[in-house]
Amino acid sequence: MSEPRAYKNPYPDYSGPESVQGIFDAHGRLTAAFAGRISSKISELLAVMENGLKSADPRDCTGYTGWAGIALLYLHLHTVYGDPAFLQRAFDHVSRSLKCLTGSRVTFLCGDVGPLAVAAVVYHRLQRPQEAEECINRTVVKSTGNLPNELLYGRVGYLYSLIFINQQLQQEVIPAQYIQQVCDTVLASGHNLSQRMRIVEQSPLMYEWYQEQYVGAAHGLTGIYYYLMQPGFMTDEGRLLALVKPSVDFVCRLKFPTGNYPPCVGDERDLLVHWCHGAPGIIYMLLQAYKVFGVQQYLEDAVRCGEVVWQRGLLKKGYGLCHGAAGNAYCFLSLYKLTQDPKYLYRTCMVSEIKIKKKFAHPDNFYDFPLEICGMAGTIYFLADLLQPLAAKFPAFEV
Repeated sequence: MSEPRAYKNPYPDYSGPESVQGIFDAHGRLTAAFAGRISSKISELLAVMENGLKSADPRDCTGYTGWAGIALLYLHLHTVYGDPAFLQRAFDHVSRSLKCLTGSRVTFLCGDVGPLAVAAVVYHRLQRPQEAEECINRTVVKSTGNLPNELLYGRVGYLYSLIFINQQLQQEVIPAQYIQQVCDTVLASGHNLSQRMRIVEQSPLMYEWYQEQYVGAAHGLTGIYYYLMQPGFMTDEGRLLALVKPSVDFVCRLKFPTGNYPPCVGDERDLLVHWCHGAPGIIYMLLQAYKVFGVQQYLEDAVRCGEVVWQRGLLKKGYGLCHGAAGNAYCFLSLYKLTQDPKYLYRTCMVSEIKIKKKFAHPDNFYDFPLEICGMAGTIYFLADLLQPLAAKFPAFEV
């Protein structure tokens, strides 16, 4: 029998206001004591992370495992705390990233566009408009014709870069029309594949990555559909109902009796509870579908995803975002933002307690992965987001 992938959850579930005494108040505001403990842990982990960076790959420019990811973390800390020292650290790290761009990919997490987008925001905050504009201009490519469609290496990952710039600069620097063109390309690609596979009646859209029809947020259908359902991203709103909604419904029919989802279409193994594969990533598509279409079943399925994560989401793979407990905890924050149910903020805080108290060991050599979404920087990002839960967003994914 294989070893369990997750620790048994040691915490009782939310049972009312008495559960959260000393953690947050009736308005969702963290107590000064609890917020102070989070900030202390952030400082501690930053010191460990910076020490680990001394042996990091100097040629890794990416947001996923490299210098742009560290810059993104410091940019976020500057947003949360307002300390100019964090902005300076963001500048230091993104400058290293810009020196080792490869020209090979155009996505936020695994390509050159991510470092350029982060640099544009850093320069903007430093009031260096000429450098910011240069980086912005370099993020806009003439064609995405040879890209896949998924988040890490594809068009949706490129799309996030454009949205990130507009949101951070709080202005439409990248024209909405261009963003819509990218979405139209994603839509056409998915419809073409569905037609070739002759499954249009079951799912008008279908996407592959390396000949697999992945379901999860990182490489698969749900990450793509989450973006296609964003307000204003589609030039023809009618296609949301005709193409996107039935494709979302196709994914919903893949649900296991447990409430979890398979990593790929046709995979019957109910094993993975990661942001990249499984309920913790599927939930974002479901919540967005509920917001757009108003179908109660989407919300009910999202709530079931939350139950799966609470029971099976304290992963032994570590505390990072892609396949760790911190990334899984973001699904509770998303549920909390939509429902305002204190149960979900409580659950998020319990996941942070595991990190603060070092409740479990790190069997996956967690400290060997000090960089952004893979490990410690992802944990720090999550802890900082917990200080402002209503503004929290899964980095490099949620918009």
